[in-house]
Amino acid sequence: MGVAEKFEIQVPDPLAITSTLHDIVASGDRLIGSLFRERIRKPVRVPEWLGDELGIGRAFGEATLRLWRDPLKLLDRQTALWVDSLDLWARTCSALSGTRVSPIIQPERGDRRFKDEAWTEFAVFDHIKQSYLLSARWLLETMKGVEDIDEQHARKVEFYTRQLIDALAPTNFALTNPEALREIFRTGGESLLRGLRNLMRDIERGKGRLSIRMTDLDAFTLGDNIATTPGSVVFQNDMMQLIQYAPLGDTVRRRPLLIVPPWINKFYILDLRDKNSFIRWAVAQGNTVFVISWVNPDASYAARGFDDYLEHGITAALQAIERATGEREVNAVGYCLGGTLLSASTAWYAAGDHQPIASTTLFTTMLDFARPGELEVFIDDQQLDAIERRMQKQGYLDGAEMASTFNMLRANDLIWSFAVNNYLLGKDPFPFDLLYWNSDSTRMPAAMHSFYLRNMYQHNRLREPGGITLCGRPIDLRQVRTPVYFLSAVEDHIAPWKSTYAGTRLFGGPVRFVLGGSGHIAGVINPPAAKKYGYLTSPRLELDADEWLATATQTAGSWWPDWDAWLDQQDATRVPARHAGDGALAVLEPAPGSYVKRRLAR
Repeated sequence: MGVAEKFEIQVPDPLAITSTLHDIVASGDRLIGSLFRERIRKPVRVPEWLGDELGIGRAFGEATLRLWRDPLKLLDRQTALWVDSLDLWARTCSALSGTRVSPIIQPERGDRRFKDEAWTEFAVFDHIKQSYLLSARWLLETMKGVEDIDEQHARKVEFYTRQLIDALAPTNFALTNPEALREIFRTGGESLLRGLRNLMRDIERGKGRLSIRMTDLDAFTLGDNIATTPGSVVFQNDMMQLIQYAPLGDTVRRRPLLIVPPWINKFYILDLRDKNSFIRWAVAQGNTVFVISWVNPDASYAARGFDDYLEHGITAALQAIERATGEREVNAVGYCLGGTLLSASTAWYAAGDHQPIASTTLFTTMLDFARPGELEVFIDDQQLDAIERRMQKQGYLDGAEMASTFNMLRANDLIWSFAVNNYLLGKDPFPFDLLYWNSDSTRMPAAMHSFYLRNMYQHNRLREPGGITLCGRPIDLRQVRTPVYFLSAVEDHIAPWKSTYAGTRLFGGPVRFVLGGSGHIAGVINPPAAKKYGYLTSPRLELDADEWLATATQTAGSWWPDWDAWLDQQDATRVPARHAGDGALAVLEPAPGSYVKRRLAR
């Protein structure tokens, strides 16, 4: 198919253009008005990057100085790029004359930016693609190759160089993106107007700050078509609601199952749809499932810290479960930061006279923060001081800031792909339950967030016996003698699996480590019916991570049945099924409860 057929021009619909222009003007008027009013109420604030509160300027300044101290090495790098560029130009000329040539460089496996066939079918676009990839490789290798640079500065230089490279990809610009060009020709330019309308709406929604929509935010309603597993709120305080789910059989395990989600996300990642709900599946396996639904805090929670989440979160939940079921012991699951909180709580109980947590399951949870992955680039005194100054002013860290940080770790997938779809192609984002949850961010109390960043990420005190004191009691994970099940994900960019693996050596009891496929979310939300990914197991936890991987056995499909079999070993006794309201706790409202429905402005 030739260029003419690929880029056939269509006459746009004048009514559609008029409607789109009207939306753009209306959005612009609202945005200008709101920003004007905001500037009147508040003084103009100098952007963080201008004051270099993140230390980016200092890092690149040091890297540049080190580069110029070895001009011959820099000249060698520049010469290598020049030779590659000449080779690429010669091959492009041959391709333009009809000769088949092999590429100099190919996109990395999994890079979906260049999946459109035009990137290989047309010599001009193929040249643009390869020229970008060569330049990107040269720049990254050059900056990574800087010697004698501060280690933290080196991490910042590499991370933000990647951000720059991703931002400058030809796919992010209309004139160098064949898919965008094709859409412009097909719609007679209407796609660009729709993209501008989407851009204006996203800036307006972010109150002057670009807030890219990843999904249709009106496509889902909690309790209606997402988070629909039947259950009831049976307890609440100012920190959380406790949900008890209705049984799906006549008998259940004797010990109830308590799920502790991270306080930086909402719990319904574990209850998206019937087909991928871990909560529904756990209920179906014969568990009396209780889930903590954390409050979405405001400025009044500024002083709430780790102790509050232990005392008024996990401890309050355990006491409520005992009142509801009569059981003094539970099996517990913690996800990500919820797993860190759960582990610390288990150690806190181990230092006392009663251990109500009889078994612990940790989903993608770090306990040893020596190597926290790419998040380490954000952890130093300068950046933490800046975060704490912002939190002191408003009492919390806004959920959008944390979401932006996580999105930067996978910028091409979680930022630029949506910018291309929404703005260059002029399309509305597709309804997707996972991305709806991802956009439903929560705030973090200032005291809690500061404690976590300082004690875990910066100083790595949780792994030290007595390194952290909670509610007046020093804790030691080695005192935990109850069984622990670790589930990690091989492609996890938030809790790297080798870092989570290091946590297996911190407990004093039996530990099972399972390495699932995919990443931080898909590796956990992997129902058996999907028949995806597979998982690795090995009892050789005395080995280092690479050696463990070499000895591990691959099993096809979901890890969920493996966990259920492990749980049976801990708790095989069955009792009659329990229903909300049967015990001492009355039903307060239907699941998913009111706390989870408190959204930030969107």
